[in-house]
Amino acid sequence: MWKADNQEPGFNLVQNGFVSKFRSRNVLDDATWTLQAAGYRIVRLDAGSWADEAAMHQSFSTALHFPDYYGRNLNALVDCLGDVAELDYGWAENETGLVIVIDNFDQFHSAMPDLAVTVLDIISGAALRGALLGNRVLCLIRSDDPWLEPGPIGGYSPEWNPREWRTADRLDQ
Repeated sequence: MWKADNQEPGFNLVQNGFVSKFRSRNVLDDATWTLQAAGYRIVRLDAGSWADEAAMHQSFSTALHFPDYYGRNLNALVDCLGDVAELDYGWAENETGLVIVIDNFDQFHSAMPDLAVTVLDIISGAALRGALLGNRVLCLIRSDDPWLEPGPIGGYSPEWNPREWRTADRLDQ
C-alpha cells in the first residue's frame, strides 16, 4: 500500500492520475529501469505500429496474455484489463505492480484520437480497480509531441513526468 509520503518510484508517477506522459526515450528508459528494479513488470506496446483498431487489440492481447476468447473490441478490452488489474493474468502476485508503456502514443492519437483517448480511459479505469484491490497498475505514454494533450483520462488530465514537467525540459530533446 502506498502512503502519502512514499518515495516508491511508482507513487510519484500516479499521484496525479494513472497515466503519465514522457517525451524523451532516455527519461522513459530511466523510469522503467527504476520501476523494474523496484519489482514492477514492464509491458511495452508500440502504438506507432497500430494501423487500425484490430492491431491495437492484438498488441494488448499478446503483451498481456489475454485468454483465447478475448473478443477484440472495447468492451472485451475493459473486461480483460479489469482481469489484469485483479491479477488473473498479465503479471504475477509477487511483482510490485504492472507498468503498461505505450510508445509512439502521439502517432496513435493523431490517427485515431477518439480510440486513443478511450484506450487510456479504459487503462485508467482498470488501474483504479486494481488500486481498490491493493494492486498497482500504471500507464506511461511516450510522445514525440512535446505539447501532447489527449484530454481528461479517468477524471484527470495526464501530466508530464516529474523530469519533463516543465515545457523547457521537453523542448530540449
